[in-house]
Amino acid sequence: MSYTQSASPVPHTVLTADGRTAQIIDLGGEGGAALDRIAAELPAATEAVTAFWGPQWRRDITIVLAGSAEQFATLAGGGADVAATTTPERIMFSPAAAGMNTADLRTVLRHELFHYAARADTAADAPVWLTEGVADFVGRPPAAEPSGAPAFLPTDTELATPGPGRSDAYDRAWQFASHIAATYGVEKLRALYVAACGHGHADVDTAVREVLGADLSTLSASPR
Repeated sequence: MSYTQSASPVPHTVLTADGRTAQIIDLGGEGGAALDRIAAELPAATEAVTAFWGPQWRRDITIVLAGSAEQFATLAGGGADVAATTTPERIMFSPAAAGMNTADLRTVLRHELFHYAARADTAADAPVWLTEGVADFVGRPPAAEPSGAPAFLPTDTELATPGPGRSDAYDRAWQFASHIAATYGVEKLRALYVAACGHGHADVDTAVREVLGADLSTLSASPR
């Protein structure tokens, strides 16, 4: 990795070992430490995303650090309980990124970078609970032991509703993705994502049958 910082607070440029170029932009002009930490995490983050998704994703990456909560809400649609959001054009971090510990920052960056990498191949009507579960599988550290299937699958509404239930919904989405990877293999999880979330995708029940040769009802105690 090479890291270039200009005299101006924006942009910073990160060149990763696999030849990708990231522009990291601080809209507030005061997040230098946060930008340095994101830059330091980027090479391993791109490796993690490529290890799961494959190398054929965008070579240019734009990461923006919002200067205020109001700016984050206006430009990214993120609320107080959202660390970062991703669009086809960029990943935007909340100003709260400056206070994240290293483990949380690493997880959020990898999670959002997966969304960024998969965006072109993900349908607008893809099931959110599965896209978020797979992104968390890529972003979170590997579980020490297989966690098993979730008791019941989250709904897209639970994932979109601020409050204590949202974190639990994300945990269950991650648990489902982790269970598939542990039971059927990481390649099957990727294939399920493509079948259930890609353009022209099948419904999840059909995708599970076609990719895994199983019924969705067997993968959790109470499917959605």
